[in-house]
Amino acid sequence: MIYKFKSKADGDLIMLEPSGRRVLEILGKDAGPKGIITAEQIPGAIHALERAIAHEEAIHKPSGTEGAEQQEGHEPTVSITLRQRAKPFLDMLRRCETAHADVVWGV
Repeated sequence: MIYKFKSKADGDLIMLEPSGRRVLEILGKDAGPKGIITAEQIPGAIHALERAIAHEEAIHKPSGTEGAEQQEGHEPTVSITLRQRAKPFLDMLRRCETAHADVVWGV
């Protein structure tokens, strides 16, 4: 499943199911096939995402020993952070906040 977020203030944003579901859960929204984030809810949504990003970064703060953990002949593990996954969505929310526009999906 994919989520296609739409708004009159911005172009469409497509997210794959795991990322879209996670973002919607952070916002306290039902991750169903249809939904809306009203213009009035957008400031709270931005704050919730920023808080979740800060929390994830605090938990996964580099300890300064990453080089010591990498073994010869093994590729380092690269994971995509919530900040990276949520940035396009946060950008969309900020543009919609300025334009006082809703964000919808599944319609």
